[in-house]
Amino acid sequence: MSFTVEERGNPNTLSYRLFFKNADGKYVSPFHDIPMYADESQNIFHVVVEVPRWTNAKMEIATKDPLNPIKQDVKKGNLRYVANVFPHKGYIWNYGAIPQTWEDPGHKDEDTDCCGDNDPIDVCEIGTKVCSRGEVIKVKVLGVLAMIDEGETDWKVIAINVEDPEAKDLNNIGDIQRLKPGYLEATVDWFRKYKVPDGKPENQFAFNGEFKDKEFAIETIKSTHGFWKALISQKTNSGGLNCKNTCVSAGDSPFCCSTDEAKAVIEGVSTVCFSMAMDKWFYYEKE
Repeated sequence: MSFTVEERGNPNTLSYRLFFKNADGKYVSPFHDIPMYADESQNIFHVVVEVPRWTNAKMEIATKDPLNPIKQDVKKGNLRYVANVFPHKGYIWNYGAIPQTWEDPGHKDEDTDCCGDNDPIDVCEIGTKVCSRGEVIKVKVLGVLAMIDEGETDWKVIAINVEDPEAKDLNNIGDIQRLKPGYLEATVDWFRKYKVPDGKPENQFAFNGEFKDKEFAIETIKSTHGFWKALISQKTNSGGLNCKNTCVSAGDSPFCCSTDEAKAVIEGVSTVCFSMAMDKWFYYEKE
């Protein structure tokens, strides 16, 4: 199963969108139409790469837009970039999301005692390759970090691309500690501090910031897949999310998007000029 992307608008503009097509050239939603599993028997998952490693633009699957293209997050009318909190530069992994998952804001997690953040579950891919924005990769899961972001549960799955040369040696969270010393600590540090330059407090974590193992992570992913199933089958409130899709809903579903509707969505994107550089560091001293 392969997917391609189609750019609309210009990068670093408010109008920039990255739409997805399947192997048949049909427009699809990366949130709903790309299967969660690449190989269910081996617990291999698809990940949609939103932010390539070392970059700063806060790109994300637009869960409230038709066909859910990747676009840049906007705050107070301005494109959002993640600051470089010394010694980090941009995102320190390939950052993305597992399709067909959803952290339900109406469900309070037993472990974190907080509800979900209304997004697909996030993934930090730690392989050697810098992926491309919109790339759909196959990963094996190694563990998970439970971040609490402004009172919401925001799981961060740690995974590696199955095609990465290091993948054969990384099979659980302990292997990262052994073979990539400092990477997990840097990951917690990054997530703890990345919003501080925007005037927000440090993020907190469940389990005292400790990573849970592979088995725990896979069960967490499966639970978010269950929440997504309830969402797409209209068994739960969509909460403003756009569930339009071209593959998983039957023709009589309000979520079913025809070929003509999909083309109209793509053709309606225009361009606006805007640019911003993100090359300086933010130095942070904890009080």
